Amino acid sequence: MGLSQCRLAPCVGAGGAALSSSPNLLGIVGWSGSGKTTLVARLIPRLRALGVRVSTIKHAHHGLDMDRPGKDSFVHREAGAEEVLVVGGQRWALLRETQGVPDLAALAARLAPVDLILAEGFKNYPFAKLEVYRPALGKPPLWPDSAGIVAVASDAAAPADCPYPWLPLNAAEKIAAWIAAHRIVSYTVS
Repeated sequence: MGLSQCRLAPCVGAGGAALSSSPNLLGIVGWSGSGKTTLVARLIPRLRALGVRVSTIKHAHHGLDMDRPGKDSFVHREAGAEEVLVVGGQRWALLRETQGVPDLAALAARLAPVDLILAEGFKNYPFAKLEVYRPALGKPPLWPDSAGIVAVASDAAAPADCPYPWLPLNAAEKIAAWIAAHRIVSYTVS
């Protein structure tokens, strides 16, 4: 299928549940070691060159702690602050304690308005996702069973039974062009 012929397929959740749409969010999903972070890092400058303003959300499977014991912000959190905003001359970071992973839509809503949010990880969440697939990892593709897959980027040839656009993983400019050319709509279970 040529890039100009691709159309996003409607998505359904587990058991065929209806899904509602929310614009500007595209997941980059795949097994560990598939190259998700590398692809995101290569896509951002190419999307920006196409005039697409991009932010990212990264799911950390092994916990996240940007703070260290003894730092003032750590002391604030340990004392019970709901949120701690750490501010420096060039950037700031908001730290918030949660019970489990917050809702992806709520996280996206906390970001400043942009044209596109790339959400790395979140492979089990039902929203629009581009799968990064490398057969050499020995893991099965996600697209046959994962709600929300709209395209696959791979370093292998497309199987005949894949109904989704199959993009060349090592050609970030083609993937960026595909993303920019499509109205990416994400899906959440309603």
